[in-house]
Amino acid sequence: MQGKEITGIQQIGIGVNNLFDAWKWYKNHFGMDVRVFEDEATAELMLQYTGGEPRERHAALAINIQGGGGFEIWQYKGRNPIAPSFQVQAGDLGIFAAKIKSRNIEISYNELKSQGAEILGDISTAPNGVRHFYVKDPFNNVFEVVEGNSWFYDDKKHGGGTAGAIIGVSNIERARKVYSGILGYDKVLFDEEGKFSDMQGVPGSDSTMRRVLLTHHQKRKGGFSRMFGDTQIELIEVKNRKPEFIFKNRFWGDLGFIHLCFDIQGMTALKEECKEKGFPFTVDSTQKHIDTFDMGEAAGHFSYIEDPDGTLIEFVETHRIPIIKKMGWYINLRKRDPQKSLPDWLLKTMRHNRFKG
Repeated sequence: MQGKEITGIQQIGIGVNNLFDAWKWYKNHFGMDVRVFEDEATAELMLQYTGGEPRERHAALAINIQGGGGFEIWQYKGRNPIAPSFQVQAGDLGIFAAKIKSRNIEISYNELKSQGAEILGDISTAPNGVRHFYVKDPFNNVFEVVEGNSWFYDDKKHGGGTAGAIIGVSNIERARKVYSGILGYDKVLFDEEGKFSDMQGVPGSDSTMRRVLLTHHQKRKGGFSRMFGDTQIELIEVKNRKPEFIFKNRFWGDLGFIHLCFDIQGMTALKEECKEKGFPFTVDSTQKHIDTFDMGEAAGHFSYIEDPDGTLIEFVETHRIPIIKKMGWYINLRKRDPQKSLPDWLLKTMRHNRFKG
């Protein structure tokens, strides 16, 4: 049986009211302009997270060709998505922010500010010595822009794609059974407790909290590993208040960060590992699709687990992906060595699939 291989963070899911309005903002501000797929269909496999009913949806996966994971921008059709009923704060249970990497933190800061983006505080230095700042999109989602040193392509832009996430948990040791034990974030970059001046301006920054920043010792392998690059997970455990579950009384696909998705190879081995470690698949696309799940322009096998606090982690074993859609050029990854990276020149041609909206 083929072993498990985590290629990297494929995307972070973002529930929105209007897919094209959101996509345009992410394209203009974060360079998410390469369309990997766009599809309108029924979400029929997520019933336990969508009120027990299949839900119509419109989704698109966009990436920044310079490197990093993408955004899966996700909109309900025929249902108004619901926002949290409370002010989400750092440390609330779930995905609080996406990490976006920058080649030059000052240029990123000044450009986003000149575009009218809502900057939360100034450029500051995190406990591991890396400079960063926070920004909020018009849809009330927080992003942390961090200095990055893992790049795939120079597109003459200051920023790249998703480089990780900030996730609120109730107990860091328990959460690490998933994030370190299954996902491979086994290297601690910092582990500190207190109040943090580098988070000034971020909702909840006045709380006493424990922050643990994790990365992976092992370089990721596999088809898209060079494009996705190195990533980090920051776990936050608040100490002086009871955190709220961000998706309390809401559905997957409602407004905000709905999941964190990892591109993987060896789904069968991963399924066994997750079960053995106490985090069995809660969703598996093979339940209704014998071999592969068709997403219009792409296809694969997907599954979900929950971390100890109910945050959704998605796994996708990619089977087919478009390279240049206008030419009908697709690649079948099932015929390739799962540990071998795809050629850089091949992945760079995906920039011809730019979103013009």
